Amino acid sequence: MLNKDDDPINVMLADSNPLVLSAMSEIFERDARFSLVATSATAEGFLGMAMRVPVDVGVIDWNLPVLGGAKLVEVMREQESAPKLVVYGDHLSDLPRLAMTAGAAAFAPRSGEIDGLLSTCMDVAQGKMVFPFLDVRELQQDPIQQLSRRERVMLEALSKGLTNRELAKELDISINTVKFHLSNLFEKLSVRNRAQAIAFYYSSRLPGEKLNTESVAK
Repeated sequence: MLNKDDDPINVMLADSNPLVLSAMSEIFERDARFSLVATSATAEGFLGMAMRVPVDVGVIDWNLPVLGGAKLVEVMREQESAPKLVVYGDHLSDLPRLAMTAGAAAFAPRSGEIDGLLSTCMDVAQGKMVFPFLDVRELQQDPIQQLSRRERVMLEALSKGLTNRELAKELDISINTVKFHLSNLFEKLSVRNRAQAIAFYYSSRLPGEKLNTESVAK
């Protein structure tokens, strides 16, 4: 969802800290390139508002109550006409990689200059991905990073030898939906069958590593 060059970018902000939220709101309201359409202190509030009003870019805190930033990003990426999300947080942790893996469009560090956040939002509105602390090209080349949370769960379930019927029961979806997700999964991994998908799963993991598949949206 991109604006015309002469239109302001519709922005929504979500942060659990009221002082940060107030400060960010003032900054975006003063910049003519943006139109601040809403703010929220929770992930649920952001999600509900984003479903009702046109939003181009969302700036979110990763630790939003109650749903959390990771879950919010994953839910939004499955929606049509969803805003592109910028995660605003601490770059000293593994957060930039987690944000990109979840499906965010960008990461902006809280420790950086505020102009950096504004520039990031401009870039994201133009369809760019901005992760200054990561080699985006390297991550994009890994097919695992392109899988939705549901597809990751399915891939891990496949590695346990579950049948389509068992997958349907495990994920509380129909067998036809299982077949649909498997078809997408195989295409993204460039494999032709379950055996190749399972082989890919084990060959792509580091020793002791497990795909991050908690809190799957039904």
